[in-house]
Amino acid sequence: MNSYHEEEILGKAYDSRLARRLMKYLRPYRPVVAISILLLIILSGLRLVGPYLTLVAIDRHIMTGDSAGLTPIALLFLLVLLFQFGVGFVQTYLMNWIMYDLRMEIFTHIQRLHIGFFDRNPVGRLITRITNDVDVLNELFTAGVVSIFGDIFTLAGIVLVMLWLDWRLALVCFSVVPLLFLVTMIFKIKVRGSYRWVRRSVAKINAFLQENITGMSVVQIFVQEKRKLHQFDERNSEYLKANLLSISYYAVFYPVVNMLGVVAIALILWYGGNQVLGETLTLGALVAFIQYSERFYKPISDLSEKVNILQSAMASSERIFTLLDTQPKIVPPSQPLRPAKIEGRIEFKKVSFAYNKDTPVLKNIDLRVTPGEKVAIVGATGAGKSTLINLLCRFYEVQEGEIRLDGVPIQDLDLGLLRQSISVVLQDTFLFRGTIGENISLWGRPLRQQEVERAARQVHAHEFIQALAGGYTTPVAERGAGLSVGQKQLLAFARALAHDPQLLVLDEATSSVDTETELLIQDALDQLMKDRTCLIIAHRLSTIQNCDRIIVLHKGEIREEGSHFDLLKKRGIYYKLYQLQYKNQVGPLTAVSGNSKFQIPNSKQIPNPKS
Repeated sequence: MNSYHEEEILGKAYDSRLARRLMKYLRPYRPVVAISILLLIILSGLRLVGPYLTLVAIDRHIMTGDSAGLTPIALLFLLVLLFQFGVGFVQTYLMNWIMYDLRMEIFTHIQRLHIGFFDRNPVGRLITRITNDVDVLNELFTAGVVSIFGDIFTLAGIVLVMLWLDWRLALVCFSVVPLLFLVTMIFKIKVRGSYRWVRRSVAKINAFLQENITGMSVVQIFVQEKRKLHQFDERNSEYLKANLLSISYYAVFYPVVNMLGVVAIALILWYGGNQVLGETLTLGALVAFIQYSERFYKPISDLSEKVNILQSAMASSERIFTLLDTQPKIVPPSQPLRPAKIEGRIEFKKVSFAYNKDTPVLKNIDLRVTPGEKVAIVGATGAGKSTLINLLCRFYEVQEGEIRLDGVPIQDLDLGLLRQSISVVLQDTFLFRGTIGENISLWGRPLRQQEVERAARQVHAHEFIQALAGGYTTPVAERGAGLSVGQKQLLAFARALAHDPQLLVLDEATSSVDTETELLIQDALDQLMKDRTCLIIAHRLSTIQNCDRIIVLHKGEIREEGSHFDLLKKRGIYYKLYQLQYKNQVGPLTAVSGNSKFQIPNSKQIPNPKS
């Protein structure tokens, strides 16, 4: 609920601080803005031409019987309308370039933010900043502030023309204006609350739909359709009530405004008609007055709508600038180091880290990995295994201690070079819209087709890719829908290996792969891990028995270290983890080291799968 209210807060109708920041987006387009203002003035002047042409047509041609003069008047009237349309189109078109720049700035800024920011901010909220909030600002520039200026020019022109034609009749027309302003202010106050309720209801519906459509398989598995339908009905009913309340205010306001406009026309007909009969006013002037009156009350009636647009734009700009003011916590070094070659020597020196101050995740970690070494990291859930990888990739900044790569603190390395040197395969494979080939070559340097195919062949993905209708050009649906979990995992391996990285990180990379698929990629991994520094996070201990070294993390500390054989002999944490994975099997626990076997006499334990 707090997030809904945060999204729908409406600030002041005008905030000079926010307005000044918005104006900076106009500076690169000062010539465009100047042209737009000039077009506005021209557009406002064109709106005054129509009634005056009517006056000329009636008084100079219809009343005098000069039918020949009507044709040029009609053509001029049509030309004015066409020119008015063209000027309005160009003016609106030019202003949209400003929003293009703002969207680009927001997305560029989001890409620079650290991963921790996305842990705390829902994706939907960030999408709203780039789409809905920018659209509100676009409406401000095109239909809000711009229209207000246009309306002011138009109103000023109408007032001057009406006073010039007949000041007494003009005052009669303006006598309704105070009552119109009173109605408008009451409407603005009433509609503001309903407007906020509508926006908040929409936010609830969007959040509910996103969650339930994404989790539709779970809804259907647990037969929750009726329950979810009832919950959606509650939110939809609230949205209906909010909309009905808002519409009821509009349904009263606009008829009242129209009625006041009709009253003004009635007063013009009564007073002006008597002037026409007394021959102190021409019939053409009376008709022109009626047309000017219609043009005069329309901008005033739209004033409350413009205030809502301005108010929403201030709230949207505040949310956007709050996002833009969020400083990235992972900052590239001012003078980044770019070694010619990364060997792959990793050092963690007294590293401590906590996502929350009161809950440390890593405590005083000392770890050294030599180039080409294969090191596995195991431990219970929450022991800090993935956090080590996040710190190595600088997704988060080390709070205490230091991490070095080839003897250089990672904070001093070029951030792009650091991450390009590390290929990470995660448990949950994320595929982008595009083609199979584009998802494999997802790095900065474009790859040739043969490089993509070579990576796919190495992890045995080439066979299933070739079986697809389009091969490597097969479109990938959202999040890889239509591909099996194993196929997506194979594509992740191909993606990680396509650029021949020096460091390879496998974070539960084979946990979602079936046994047959795991056997397919195991021999490829054995070859690919040669001469590479490898960090392997795994729960399935059978996949890491051949690693050079196994690190056992427990509550953020390194508690054990050694080979699979040595750790089983210690009968410590690793031994217990190994027991738990095979607790339903019977027999002695047997470990293998080369041609030797080591048996721990315990009839309740299980045999090593490789023994």
